[in-house]
Amino acid sequence: MKTRSALAAILISVGAPAVHASSDDAWSEFRTEVDKACVSAAKGLIEKGEALVDPFGSESYGLAVVSGKAVGAKVTISAICVFDKKTKKAEIGGEISGDRLMVKTGK
Repeated sequence: MKTRSALAAILISVGAPAVHASSDDAWSEFRTEVDKACVSAAKGLIEKGEALVDPFGSESYGLAVVSGKAVGAKVTISAICVFDKKTKKAEIGGEISGDRLMVKTGK
C-alpha cells in the first residue's frame, strides 16, 4: 500500500510542472487574444493602440486599457475594453483623455 502511495506521489509531482507550464501557456495565449481583440475594437477611436491587459481578467471577462493617439487628433487617449470569454468579442468604452488616464505598456 505504501508503495502505491509513493508511486502516486511521484507521478503527481512529475506531472505537476507540465500542468503548471501549460497553464502559464494558456494564460499567455489568453492575454494575447484579449490584446488583439481590444486593439482591433479600438481602431475607430485609437490609431496604433497598445493594450495593457489584466493578466487574468474577471470570471467572465478579459479586461484591458487601450491607449494611443486619437483618430484624427494629436492627443493621446485611452479606452477601457472588456472581452467576453465565452463569445470572444471585445467592446470598448468611450475615450478617456490622456490627462485623466495614461497607461505605459512597456513595449
